[in-house]
Amino acid sequence: MPTVSTVNLTAPLLLLLLWATHPTMATNWLSLARLPRSRPVSGAAPCARLRGLTPGQVGVCRARGEVMESVRKAAEMVIEECQHQFRNRRWNCSTTPRGINVFGRVMNQGTREAAFVHALSSAAVAVAVTRACTRGELERCGCDRKVRGVSPEGFQWSGCSDNLSYGVAFSQTFVDEPERAKGLSAGRPLMNLHNNEAGRKAILHNMQVECRCHGVSGSCELRTCWKVMPPFRRVGVVLKERFDGATEVRLTRIGSRTALLPRDPQVKPPAARDLVYLAPSPDFCHLDPDNGIPGTAGRRCNGTSRLAPDGCELVCCGPGYRAGRAEVVQRCSCKFSWCCSARCQQCKNTVTIHTCRV
Repeated sequence: MPTVSTVNLTAPLLLLLLWATHPTMATNWLSLARLPRSRPVSGAAPCARLRGLTPGQVGVCRARGEVMESVRKAAEMVIEECQHQFRNRRWNCSTTPRGINVFGRVMNQGTREAAFVHALSSAAVAVAVTRACTRGELERCGCDRKVRGVSPEGFQWSGCSDNLSYGVAFSQTFVDEPERAKGLSAGRPLMNLHNNEAGRKAILHNMQVECRCHGVSGSCELRTCWKVMPPFRRVGVVLKERFDGATEVRLTRIGSRTALLPRDPQVKPPAARDLVYLAPSPDFCHLDPDNGIPGTAGRRCNGTSRLAPDGCELVCCGPGYRAGRAEVVQRCSCKFSWCCSARCQQCKNTVTIHTCRV
């Protein structure tokens, strides 16, 4: 019969073993989006009860609890933006009805869809935390005061620049933690880390400059400017473009280290901003509840387009779609007044809609 000390040692080891063999743990923190707003996500006790966090992420939660509300917001941003970007694709970022694996087991595989979710997730954490810094919601950070002096264009750096370096650093600490814990000799952790960094670079390479003019009568004799992050929608668009051009890679040993190189030797190695994936995607045509794939039956599609991603032949996986008539209510006969908002009537129109067959 095992002693008490043996049991105490065995339980944590068993927990770590189960966690290490679970391939989807890296994105399970997205389940924070399902928590009610009234539920706290910081503090020793709440952190320990948050499902979906790895042991290392629980440690980050306990040490830097003030940031966890931003992490919850980031999870919401990921789901919303993913569903917007893929609204016309076979895989439309549909979520599972419950559980900690928000996008289902499709994230288990090293597909380009998983690559996109990882990149978007790391970017969302960086953006949400940086926004909290700029708004003064976090004690450990504020505006980026290092942006000072005169730019080559002649304007004065001033104002409250977004402290992206703090947001990126936290994203690296929190989002990358599961991959580093698994080690860097396997293909999937290397793939996830590469895509996590690509997500953050989508922000860094799309920073914007906002300025304010100073001078008599509104002249612009002096401009003070500061740096701001791009809208998260812009980040989603950039990463969607990277998704479409993602590179299939394989794990290759180079001397004493391993690296991800293109499976096709004729393809140039991916840049740091590119997305990479290890396995081809399923077709997403048919219902597969075990993997969280709803299929395309009943989906609306564009019956007037054949080659566009939202065309019925692509979305419905062939010619299996039907046309129907539906009555929609739209605003019409709008009248605008300088003193008031527009006044419109409600008009009913009959339109043709196309849906994929069951």
